[in-house]
Amino acid sequence: MTENLLIRAMRRPELDVLVGWAAREGWNPGRYDADIFWKSDPEGFIAAEIDGELIGGGSIVSYQQQFGFMGFFIIRPEFRGRGLGTRLWFARRDKLQARLKSSAAIGMDGVFEMQPFYARGGFEFAHREIRFEGIGRACSMPESLTPLADAPFNAVLEYDTAHFPAERPHFLKAWITQPESRALGVMDGGQLRGYGVIRRCENGFKIGPLFADKPGIALDLFNGLSDHAASEAIFIDVPEINDAALQIVMDKKMKEVFGCARMYFGHKPVLPDAHIYGVTTFELG
Repeated sequence: MTENLLIRAMRRPELDVLVGWAAREGWNPGRYDADIFWKSDPEGFIAAEIDGELIGGGSIVSYQQQFGFMGFFIIRPEFRGRGLGTRLWFARRDKLQARLKSSAAIGMDGVFEMQPFYARGGFEFAHREIRFEGIGRACSMPESLTPLADAPFNAVLEYDTAHFPAERPHFLKAWITQPESRALGVMDGGQLRGYGVIRRCENGFKIGPLFADKPGIALDLFNGLSDHAASEAIFIDVPEINDAALQIVMDKKMKEVFGCARMYFGHKPVLPDAHIYGVTTFELG
């Protein structure tokens, strides 16, 4: 059966299938993730098929050829344990390398037990990212917050790029305006000092990203986003290297429910780790 494996570009309806599989695996994808992911990079998704049947896939997204991200790696359960996933994973890595400049790094968020496998593929561990779950709570909107739509998009893009390894304008425009979401920022003299997004998922809502210059700004943003999901489950994926971020989720009595290892192929991007309170998404970085 392995000999019949075909690895090819994914078709748009197949991404919906992958999102459905991810939901059944408990990954809790966003309700509008497929549309946003596809708009970000239509060539950034790879399918695996056997005899015309989709059996797996994943993302190989290129951000301006300056940074790549591998995510959404999934094989249907009945096809696991046959070496098909290994062939797909290495093919994705190689295809993504070919889409990037030679100096570009590739990032990924992998489950902890798969770290040795990813290391054999050239990826090095950077830090852990922990998913926390809590309950959204209604609050009086902090005066410091403003709808992100009121901020100039160029300012949002500039701030986002300072916290991510490359510009991602197509993704960002769709991400901060998706249905059933709330996007908030903190402006100071015309400068953005933090922003965050909360989006509807299969189960509850997820906060991500949450970037802020100071812990107090991050807390205001968290509260304003949490208010959007009052009395519903909320999740946030926190880099374990940010002590202030961990303090916020501890103070909110959120519980750890999942985690991934952030790993890089090539040089590790230099980012303001102390300002990253929640990553955007495990699937696209």
